[in-house]
Amino acid sequence: MKIYNSVDSYKNDKKAIVTIGIFDGVHLGHSKILNRITQSALDLNCDSLVLTFFPHPRMVLDDKSEIKLLNTINEKVFLIEKTGLSNLIIHPFNKAFSELSAEEFVEKILVEKLNIQKIIIGHDHRFGKNRNANIDDLIHFGKKYNFEVEQISAQEINEVSISSTKIRNALNQGNIDLATEYLGYNYLLTGIVTKGKQLGRTIGYPTANIQIKEDYKLLPKNGVYIVKSIIKNKTVFGMMNIGVRPTVDGVTQTIEIHFFDYNDDLYEQEIVVSILKRIRDEKKFESLAALKDQLVLDKATSLAYLTKV
Repeated sequence: MKIYNSVDSYKNDKKAIVTIGIFDGVHLGHSKILNRITQSALDLNCDSLVLTFFPHPRMVLDDKSEIKLLNTINEKVFLIEKTGLSNLIIHPFNKAFSELSAEEFVEKILVEKLNIQKIIIGHDHRFGKNRNANIDDLIHFGKKYNFEVEQISAQEINEVSISSTKIRNALNQGNIDLATEYLGYNYLLTGIVTKGKQLGRTIGYPTANIQIKEDYKLLPKNGVYIVKSIIKNKTVFGMMNIGVRPTVDGVTQTIEIHFFDYNDDLYEQEIVVSILKRIRDEKKFESLAALKDQLVLDKATSLAYLTKV
């Protein structure tokens, strides 16, 4: 898959089958659209192309927005690439871009920049300044500028009944099972291993402290989770705590992972963590000894779960 940082950098004489969207989470509903783009491109001998935007429009247009996203840009690229798409454009979203009228967007971007043959879009898609144009306007422009519009019906979307908002809500509630069902894969966290206070070592449970640089990334509800990661081409399992570490009077949220049967140095390495299951809420214990007793139980719970998957 070829990746472009703006519509201006995309150059292709071949006609394109296009879809547009934020695709946060690249969930099962998104996959339905992306798979159709890929198949249509094969059928019509065109290139497949996704146009997405960053930052999220709400981050730019709403000063009070505190939206957290399911994917970092790198995670989104990874997930979209797995669908077999040929081209991905991540166009910078800013206030000037948001001022484009619907017809300017169609003519200047879709027709002149993307060489569009066909667009496949959801029935409720809105675009242009103030999002004032809808699917009927798009069909009108398609006739005017000679491209086809394929509409994904409300019925098809409702059959999947998935949205990024529903997934965010599930994660905020700690409902990892529901989030996984909607996503079609295990929720990902990507970060750099940094040095912590190393208190885990003193009770026999050394942890890798994960620092996620993207402050817009949504973290699931505080608690203990079963996780896996691919480290040096080896699948490694572990248990992760997201929280403030109340037993040692912590106040700052941290992400700590105790990997099972893995002792190599991970400092300064980037790792991708898949969240498999939630075990329990974060708790404050009377002492480090009491915390260790709980970690013994957590590990047993984790290993018992892993024998079944």
